[in-house]
Amino acid sequence: MFGIETAKKYENFYTSVGFHPECMDTLPENYMQVLDELYLKACSTHKLVAVGEIGLDYHYEGYDKEKQIKLFDKQVEYAVKKSLPVIVHCREATQDCLDVLDKYAPSGVVHCFSGSAETAEIVLGLGMYIGFTGALAFKNAKKAKRALEVVPMDRLLLETDCPYMAPPPYRGQRCESPMIEEVAKVVAEIKKLDPQEVLDITNRNACRLFGIEYEKG
Repeated sequence: MFGIETAKKYENFYTSVGFHPECMDTLPENYMQVLDELYLKACSTHKLVAVGEIGLDYHYEGYDKEKQIKLFDKQVEYAVKKSLPVIVHCREATQDCLDVLDKYAPSGVVHCFSGSAETAEIVLGLGMYIGFTGALAFKNAKKAKRALEVVPMDRLLLETDCPYMAPPPYRGQRCESPMIEEVAKVVAEIKKLDPQEVLDITNRNACRLFGIEYEKG
C-alpha cells in the first residue's frame, strides 16, 4: 500500500504490486484475491507499471521451495493476463526461476542480477531486461561484470535497490537513488561509453519497459 500511496502523492513516482518471496510467513491464504484488490487500487492512480517484486529466494534456511514456486508461478501468470511486466527477484534459485519465466514468457526485468553471463544470455533470450545495482561497482564483482558484457545496451537497466549494497565510495551507507551514477560509471567503462550516455539509455529502457513517457533529464 505504501507504494500506491506514494505514487498518488508524487508526480514522478510509479508503483507495482506483488508478493515478495520473503512474505511467505505472513502470506494470506487468499493472496491472489488480495493481489487483485491491490491491483485495482493501484490502477486508480493510473501509475501502476508492473507486478513485483516477485520471485524466488532460497538463501535463508527453512524456505519452502514448493510454496515459493507456486506463489511466483501464479503471480507471473497474473501479470501476463493483465499485460504487465514483472520485476523478478532471483536469489540462489536460478533454474526454478528460469523454468517459470520460460513457461509464461512475460515481459519484465530480472532485477539486482547476480547470475552468470550464461544465465544472462538465457534471460535475454526470453526477451527480458537485466538490472544491475551498486554491487556491480564492488571490487569483487567479476562475475557481474562478465554478465554485463553480454547484455546489450537496449536491454540494460540500472538501479540502487535501496537500502543495501551502496556502491563505492558510499559503502556502509543507506543506498539511495543519486548513487546510481556510480553504477553508470562502471557500465560506461565496460561498454566504452560516456556515463551520461549510459544514464540516458537506461532511462529510456526503463520508460519503454514500464510504459512511462520518456522525458530527457
